[in-house]
Amino acid sequence: MLLQLRIVRDPPPEAWNRVRRYASWMHEVHVLEWSTLGEDTFRVLRLNSPAGGWFPALQDLFWIITEHNLPHADLFFSPHLKEVTMNVSGSWGNTSIPRYVLSTITSILFALPTSALQLLVIGIDGRGAPWADFKELFSSVVLRCGPSLTGFTSPAPLSDTAMNHLIQLPHLHTWSTGGPPPNSSPSSLSPVFPSLAQLTLRDGAACGWLPLLERLEHNVLTTKGVTPLSGMKESLRFLDVYNPSGCALNVSFTLPIQMFRNLISLNVQVCCRGGNARCGFELSDDDVAKLAIALPQLDSLFLGHPCFRNTCATTAICLLSISTYCVKLRYLEIHFNTTNIVDNLKTALEDPRFEALRSRPRCTLSCLEVHWLPLTLDESGFEMVADGMADIFPSLERCEGASEYSGWRELSERITVLREVRTFPTS
Repeated sequence: MLLQLRIVRDPPPEAWNRVRRYASWMHEVHVLEWSTLGEDTFRVLRLNSPAGGWFPALQDLFWIITEHNLPHADLFFSPHLKEVTMNVSGSWGNTSIPRYVLSTITSILFALPTSALQLLVIGIDGRGAPWADFKELFSSVVLRCGPSLTGFTSPAPLSDTAMNHLIQLPHLHTWSTGGPPPNSSPSSLSPVFPSLAQLTLRDGAACGWLPLLERLEHNVLTTKGVTPLSGMKESLRFLDVYNPSGCALNVSFTLPIQMFRNLISLNVQVCCRGGNARCGFELSDDDVAKLAIALPQLDSLFLGHPCFRNTCATTAICLLSISTYCVKLRYLEIHFNTTNIVDNLKTALEDPRFEALRSRPRCTLSCLEVHWLPLTLDESGFEMVADGMADIFPSLERCEGASEYSGWRELSERITVLREVRTFPTS
């Protein structure tokens, strides 16, 4: 049975023996942000710590870091720790975390037992913090982790030695990083992330990691078709890219992703900036078709919020490719140009070039996310677009935009009427 302790107030003196008795059985401890444990309580815990510590059987530690409780995290360490999650408190708001707090975090991690560790999550965003100054300390933690590690998230970059160690861990399933890849490439004879199922690249990390993965797949000598990425190509299911600054969403960005044919979710969190900035979506209809062909298992495809500029090269034709090649798709958000949407849909549904594509089954998408994408149509245009969208996405119920007063709201109403007519035709 999993035992939990949620410390939210100072126990009275007579309760310490009971705390000691129960603590020795605890497998999971949550130290929460609203905990009111006082400094005196932490001092007494430290002064009266029994042999083997207060929590000798502890396996899971969830810690909301505050300036008050951080120096005492080691009181909850045990040699049996399997999962450690340390998230920063919201009390700092949007201000930078003080440097001495970062130093305390790294010193606490330096003392962390890692022999049985399976999950380590340091959930602290950059906030302008000088994480590079703590690179060696974070790297030392990684180098002490063994093959039991299955998940790792850290805001700090790692040394090449630590990164190459992490890359080759046999059971690493979940990894999140905002740091660059190693300068020295992994050995061509060693597998890279052989069991990785979920990869999260933050703060421009994709610009370095995606080209490296492509090189490891195509530029390394193979034995009987086995490459360093053979395991990862089979295991990867979720790819999330956040704030890919410096990376345009173009063919160079998507080409390395296409080798991960078992992806269920591709999530690229990029947003076109306001003002005079240009649209950052640089794919064509053919590019999107190739991506859809390569990733037939997709359940969710998000390629950034469509913007109001309406200057991208993709059109509604790409929606037909996505619907037919990704028949399991249930969530979609992508740029496509609506300037000539009526003509584009006619092409998709009538042009002989797409006849074979139109004969294939379609996905069951019920809601198309369009964000700020503009849509201005006359009466006949609405009728044509509603019919075309319902043809491409037979289960479509609505198109959801950032403004309820956009043309998408009226289009959604017409699609609903169209579905009712098709479901219950009049005699």
